[in-house]
Amino acid sequence: MVFQNHSLLPWLTSYQNVELAVKQVFRKTKSKKEMHDWIMHNLELVHMTHAADKRPDEISGGMKQRVGIARALAMEPSVLLMDEPFGALDALTRAHLQDSLMEIQKDLNNTVIMITHDVDEAVLLSDRIVMMTNGPAATVGEILHVDLERPRDRLALANDPRYVDYRTQVLTFLYEKQRKVEPIQAAAKSKKMTANAKVANA
Repeated sequence: MVFQNHSLLPWLTSYQNVELAVKQVFRKTKSKKEMHDWIMHNLELVHMTHAADKRPDEISGGMKQRVGIARALAMEPSVLLMDEPFGALDALTRAHLQDSLMEIQKDLNNTVIMITHDVDEAVLLSDRIVMMTNGPAATVGEILHVDLERPRDRLALANDPRYVDYRTQVLTFLYEKQRKVEPIQAAAKSKKMTANAKVANA
């Protein structure tokens, strides 16, 4: 899992933060040299080999997130969970990491599930967007399948009618359909509470 906050251990270098995960998973199946090579391979995937010996306070926010992604990838997950991993980054760093994520996913061919509140990010990165209703009792509102060829070029997609249409569909759900979904859920919840009250009174 990759968290919104990089969650790196501040007293360890980039290399050692990834090593921590690798040892947990592979200490019985890989030799020291194999683990070293595997750590460096995953740092290379996120373009962080040059900062392998630097601690978190010596690198930028975007670089910290890269190390966090490398640490997660080093565990060879068939499913990678990402909780708004780019939310706290500036626009340019965010764009670079989005491109890196698409490259990595193409190489590893694994499943990535990402939580995001950014409409453009969702359309750019996804094959399927699961749109949720609001509130603590959120449910699946709509599912949108994104049929855009890969690899994806953000500049080319900016004027692609299909990209614009997918983006519009997401915005329509967020700003129009969402309002209709919530009153229905509230009415259903109220009806259930009334029914429960009647049962209790009986």
